Amino acid sequence: MSRVVLKFVAHGRKVIGIADEFGWRPGARYTNLRDVRDVPFLRRGFLDIHWKSYSFKRHIEAAELTRPFLTVARDVECVSDITDILKEAEMLKKFSEHVIVVPKDPKMKGSIDQFIPADFLLGYSVPTKYGGTVLPPEDFRRPVHLLGGRPDVQRALANKMPVVSFDCNRFTFDARFGDYFDGHKFRPHPKGGYEVCLRDSFSNITRLWADYEPEAEIG
Repeated sequence: MSRVVLKFVAHGRKVIGIADEFGWRPGARYTNLRDVRDVPFLRRGFLDIHWKSYSFKRHIEAAELTRPFLTVARDVECVSDITDILKEAEMLKKFSEHVIVVPKDPKMKGSIDQFIPADFLLGYSVPTKYGGTVLPPEDFRRPVHLLGGRPDVQRALANKMPVVSFDCNRFTFDARFGDYFDGHKFRPHPKGGYEVCLRDSFSNITRLWADYEPEAEIG
């Protein structure tokens, strides 16, 4: 049986329900758990963080409540914080099957594996106009989770690093304006309609990864 990249979307009940039809898993920020209370989040989902205003207390309380399959520790923006971040990541592992650590400090260039133990997944924040990881993709040599960004950019990154999972919400915002991801780019849907845009985006993004088999499998 071939391995597949795990796909997550953090959104409301409607989107999560459609996502499930395409084999995607549910996600939610620790600040907004109402959308996952009535879905099988336990051991399947992705618990995301509020990175602009991070609270470890709220994060670990949510992790204990939801017992997610995957969650992400706060970004390593300054390597001097790595000890504290790894301690938090270890605590999160008590409640999450896998924990992602996101190296961002340019000082970690060429030595990510020396800073981050192998029992954590690496996270790569896909660059957007709001920011992202500046370390070169080639530095990520072990299982990686892609955080956010455009679907086409995510897929291109998988040619440079061993991607095992990703989360993607971008297309849910475009769907509100009648746009969808056609497999190559975002454009107006010929028929339109929020749900139609969502379904076609889910279908095209899923197809985009059909020929990609990750080097590792995280379950």
